[in-house]
Amino acid sequence: MIRALDGMPAGVLGFEAGGELSRSDYTEVLAPALESVSASGSKIRVVLVFAGPFSGMEPGALWEDLKLGIHDWNAWERIALVTDIRWMRDGLRFFAWAVPGEARVFDLDQRDQAADWAAGST
Repeated sequence: MIRALDGMPAGVLGFEAGGELSRSDYTEVLAPALESVSASGSKIRVVLVFAGPFSGMEPGALWEDLKLGIHDWNAWERIALVTDIRWMRDGLRFFAWAVPGEARVFDLDQRDQAADWAAGST
């Protein structure tokens, strides 16, 4: 499940994810929001929060995730991953070179700092 978050700084998209991610999470929630930003000519700045249990991704979700990452590669500016899930934190640090734009990991209690960083405030 992915849901949009309110209260993000101007120019920043926020999402909270948990449970099992489905293809429709990408096609109905993430993709439309990202495409709207990209179509406006703005840079994509995202805060992605994984606060609860994460049980994986359906195969269709994995494919959609890969497509989103490479679609309009140059539009991505900042991705803030907010989680205490160790393998996600380590994975982003290890593969940050393969992520479009700049990526950074934040603890769950640093959600506000993550949003400020994504906005370019820090």
